Amino acid sequence: MDTASWLFAGLIDLPWWGYVLVALALTHVTIAAVTIYLHRCQAHRALDLHPVAAHFFRFWLWLTTGMVTKEWAAIHRKHHAKCETAEDPHSPQIHGINRVLWGGVFLYVRESRNRETMERYGHGTPDDWVERRVYSRYTLSGLTIMGLVDVALFGVVPGLLILATQIVWIPFWAAGVINGVGHFWGYRNWQTGDASTNIVPFGILIGGEELHNNHHAFASSAKLSNKWYEFDLGWAYIRALAALGLAHVKKTPPRLRVGAVKPAIDLETLHAVIANRYEVLAKYAASLKATYAEELAHLKSRAPHDAAVLRRVRRWLTRDDHKLAGTERAALEESLAKSSALQTAYRMRAELAALWNRSSATREQLVAQLQDWCHRAESSGVGPLRDFSLRLRSYA
Repeated sequence: MDTASWLFAGLIDLPWWGYVLVALALTHVTIAAVTIYLHRCQAHRALDLHPVAAHFFRFWLWLTTGMVTKEWAAIHRKHHAKCETAEDPHSPQIHGINRVLWGGVFLYVRESRNRETMERYGHGTPDDWVERRVYSRYTLSGLTIMGLVDVALFGVVPGLLILATQIVWIPFWAAGVINGVGHFWGYRNWQTGDASTNIVPFGILIGGEELHNNHHAFASSAKLSNKWYEFDLGWAYIRALAALGLAHVKKTPPRLRVGAVKPAIDLETLHAVIANRYEVLAKYAASLKATYAEELAHLKSRAPHDAAVLRRVRRWLTRDDHKLAGTERAALEESLAKSSALQTAYRMRAELAALWNRSSATREQLVAQLQDWCHRAESSGVGPLRDFSLRLRSYA
C-alpha cells in the first residue's frame, strides 16, 4: 500500500460525498444534543429527560465538543439575565457583530473562567461522579477519543477533516451565528426588551435555535416555533423522545383563549393578559398601525404637510421609546402632535406595557389599573383602540 492509499484507508471506504454526509450527520447529533439537552433541558428546565437520554447527550458532547454542562448552562442563564448589557457574555450590541460571530467561542471561554458566574448561574446541573471525575476534569480526552475513532473508521485524512468539522461546528453555529446574528439580523415576532431575532423561520440547520426571538419571548418553553409557518426540528425530536418515554415536556408557549367580552376586568383576564403579554403587544401594534392609517388618510385631505410629516415616522411607532435615537424621538414627538388620536394610542401602549412590570402592585391593584386603562381606551374616540380594548376584555 502506497502512502496516499494509507492516508485514506479506513475500516469504511466512502466516496468524497459520503464523508461529507457523515460529517453533517455527526455534527447534527451534536446540534441536537446542544438544543435539547444543554439549552432546553439544563439551562431552562423546559423538559425533563430520561437518565438514559440525558447521559447519552452528556457523553456525546464530551466526545465532540469538550463542553461542560455547568459552564454552558451558567453562561446562557447569565445571557438572559443580563441581556444586551455590559455584563452580557456575548451580546453583539455590546461587543460588535464581528467579534461575536467570528470570535464567540473566545467570549465563551473567558466567561467560563468567571467563578462568580459559575456559582450564581450554574446551579442544578449534573454533579455526579462521572461529571466530576471525567467530563469536567478531562475535557479534551473526549475529542482525542473521537479523533482516533474517526481516523480508524475513515482513514487519516478524511478522519481528521471530519474531526475538524466537529470541533468548529458548535463554536461557529452556536457561539457565533446564534449569539451573534440572532441578536443582530432577522425578523421579530415579539417585542422583547432585547435585540433577539428569528434568523429564518425554518429551524433545521441549527435544530430550531434559528427561532431566537421566539425563545427570548418564552424562554422556559420546550418549543421554539410560534407561528404556523415556522418549523422547529428540535421540537420534533423532543416529541419523538416523549413518545418513547425518554422525555417529559414541562412547558410550551401559552395559548391565548378568547371568550365573551366581560363587563369588567377580573383576575382571570389579568392573568391572561400577563401570560400572553407579547401577543398582546403584537395585537396592539396592529391596532396602532390601523390608527396611523386612519389619521394619515384624514390628514392627506385636510393638511398635506402634516401628512408628510406623519409618513416619515411610521417605522418608529411600535418601537420602545428607549430604543429610539434622540433625533428619531424628536421627529416622532413632532408627528404625534399633529394627531391627538395617534398620540393617545401611542401613549397608552406604554401604559399597558407598564402593567406587567409593576412588581410591587397587588393583584387587586393591577386589576383596577387594567380596568381603568380599558375604560379610557373605550372612551377615547379612537376606533382601533376601542376595538382592541374590547378584545382584551374577552381574554380568558
